[in-house]
Amino acid sequence: MMASSPEDTLERDLDLDAVSVKVGNAQRLVMGVTSDQTCLVLKGRLRALRLAGFDVTLISAPGENLTRLALEEEVTACPVPMRRGIAPVADLVSFVRICRILLRLRPSITDFSTPKAGLLGNLAAWALRVPHRVYTLRGLKLEGARGGKRLLLLWSERLAAWCSHVVLCNSESLRSAALALGIAPARKLHLLGNGSSNGVDCVRFSPGGSEVPINLRVIEGDLVLGFVGRLTKDKGIPELLVAFEEVLRAEPRCWLLLVGWFDRSEDALDLHWQAHIAGHPRILCTGFVLDTAPYYRAMDLLVLPTHREGFPNVALEAAACGLVVITTESTGARDAVVPGVTGLLIESGRPDQIAGAAIELLRDEERRERMGMAARKWVLDRYTRDRVLGLAVEFYRRLIEPS
Repeated sequence: MMASSPEDTLERDLDLDAVSVKVGNAQRLVMGVTSDQTCLVLKGRLRALRLAGFDVTLISAPGENLTRLALEEEVTACPVPMRRGIAPVADLVSFVRICRILLRLRPSITDFSTPKAGLLGNLAAWALRVPHRVYTLRGLKLEGARGGKRLLLLWSERLAAWCSHVVLCNSESLRSAALALGIAPARKLHLLGNGSSNGVDCVRFSPGGSEVPINLRVIEGDLVLGFVGRLTKDKGIPELLVAFEEVLRAEPRCWLLLVGWFDRSEDALDLHWQAHIAGHPRILCTGFVLDTAPYYRAMDLLVLPTHREGFPNVALEAAACGLVVITTESTGARDAVVPGVTGLLIESGRPDQIAGAAIELLRDEERRERMGMAARKWVLDRYTRDRVLGLAVEFYRRLIEPS
């Protein structure tokens, strides 16, 4: 029997005959994010919408991820240079370019997310009276800011939300935070199912053996503490590095596996931390990895000491691989584990708590295995890719249905 392609499987599981728009009269949907790196969180979602009959266009800053994802998902890519930081002249140029794209395409729906694309895209969609305007809230950058910058980011979020008809929140705690901050009224704030951007491919992310390059250095009996994501301050990397020294004193056979890259963002790691990682004999750093699944399977547990999130995909992917997750009580992150059942929650910015939780779990293999099994079951019950994408397709379909 021939194996089904991923697209065939997705089409069957989503029951697209029941939720599709007529392909001959496809509704145009424009999605936009700021950085091409963020395009990665849209993998699967774009294809599901295309299979449902939408004519999908993706806007982001130019980059390899935008080009690759558009080819893989078979959607149209429109690169628009955008800066993450405040840059009035560059922002105006980006705004005009987005307006031109929307004028040319005349979409029925726009869905912009991330702070800069969310503001510029939703303003452009509002100015051009796009019939259905969605702002997807993937996190709150303002949570890591202070003073005037925080106030500016807050009003930027409020303006983006005001320009939209619906604000989609990635998690329940993010929805609660947005409501408390007055970003939008409760009637505008929506959560699909239990949250998450795309859910998890639980076949690809599953327990099992792993043969990745780190195995050349990690010997039998060693323990691997893992992290996946951008290596930045907001992800809690400095605290993780401090905590790892305490873990090493307690468990000298431990390694720290960092599956990620040094992001050139406002919260970039200082050079001394980058040098620390490069020169440490027990830290393995992979750089950017396209397929992270084998690396999860090489870990004994995952630590995500983040300061802010929308809903961390890496925590769900790790759980699907049968890993216990240690993360923080920060917005978004606290939705990614069931405390004491699938993982542990700690305060953000606390290296001592990272070390304490990690040592506790590393020394109890039976507990790790029990919690890891519970974590995978939890993901299978709530966050499978087909379930999450099915809810997304149904949401966009309802937007264009006559009332």
